[in-house]
Amino acid sequence: MRRVIKFLFLGAAMAVVLAPAPARAEGFISPWAGVNFGDEEIEGKGSFGVTGGWMGAGVIGGEVLFGYSPDIFGDVIDNSAIDLMGNVIVGVPLGGTSGVGVRPFGSAGVGLLRTSIDALGSLGSIDDNSFGFNIGAGVMGFFGDHVGMRGEIRYFRDINTEDEGPGVTVDLGAFDFWRASIGVVFR
Repeated sequence: MRRVIKFLFLGAAMAVVLAPAPARAEGFISPWAGVNFGDEEIEGKGSFGVTGGWMGAGVIGGEVLFGYSPDIFGDVIDNSAIDLMGNVIVGVPLGGTSGVGVRPFGSAGVGLLRTSIDALGSLGSIDDNSFGFNIGAGVMGFFGDHVGMRGEIRYFRDINTEDEGPGVTVDLGAFDFWRASIGVVFR
C-alpha cells in the first residue's frame, strides 16, 4: 500500500511540474517620439506615432506601427512622411510576462510609406504612396504589470515595382531612413 501511495504522490508531483502553462496573449500599446536620421536632409528630423500589438505565449506576435514625420525633407516647404507597417515581433520575456521584467525584441514587416511635398506656386503637390519595409530591434522594460518603457531603432526603405513585359520587377527605392524612438508602453 505504501508503494501505491508513493507512486500516486510521485505521479501527481510530476503532472504538476510537467503540465504546460496556460497560453495567453499579451496586448500592448506604445505612444512614442523619435528622431530620424540617414541622409543630410533627414538628419535630426523629429517624428511621433503609436505602436500596438500582441505577443502570443510571450515570445512571438504581431504589431502595427504608425509614424508621422513632419518636415522630414526640411523646413523650406511643407512636407511630411507617414509610415504604416504590419510587423512580426519576436521577443524573449526576461522576468516573465507579468510584473517587473525586460523584453528585448526584433521586428520586421511591410506596409505603406507615404511622402508628401507641397510644391511652390501653381505646381501643386507631389504625393507618393509606396510599398515599403522596415526592420528594427529594441527593448521593452516593465515597472509592474501594466506600465513600462520601450526604446528601439528601426530602418525604413521603399520598394519600387514595375510591370515589364511578362513579369514584374521589384527594386529597392531611393527613399530610406533610420529612426530611433522611445515611448511609454502599456500592456
